[in-house]
Amino acid sequence: QVQLQESGPGLVKPSQTLSLTCTVSGGSITTKPYYWSWVRQAPGKVVEWIGYITYSGSTYYSSAFNSRTSISRDESKNQFTLQLNSVTPEDTAKYYCARREATADKYDYWGQGTQVTVSS
Repeated sequence: QVQLQESGPGLVKPSQTLSLTCTVSGGSITTKPYYWSWVRQAPGKVVEWIGYITYSGSTYYSSAFNSRTSISRDESKNQFTLQLNSVTPEDTAKYYCARREATADKYDYWGQGTQVTVSS
């Protein structure tokens, strides 16, 4: 059974960098053919896809976040990390990490999510 767990600060100040880590257990982040994603959902809004890192370490980002987003991984810890720069209160949301197969259109495993509030 694959499990994903998000961790990171619950409160970030405007203009700072948000950094969240997803720790994966029950499966390796280097195993084909899986993609490891970050998504978020703000209150009253639809789920937004932020980006993903593939089993080989390639990264892809939503155009809405591309200029200020970075996803990296630590294979030794079986973790992948989201960095979102220059945050504003509009980045307040619940952030989730999730897994899907390369050719699938749905995620098969999700973390429980972590609430991030951007406020001074």
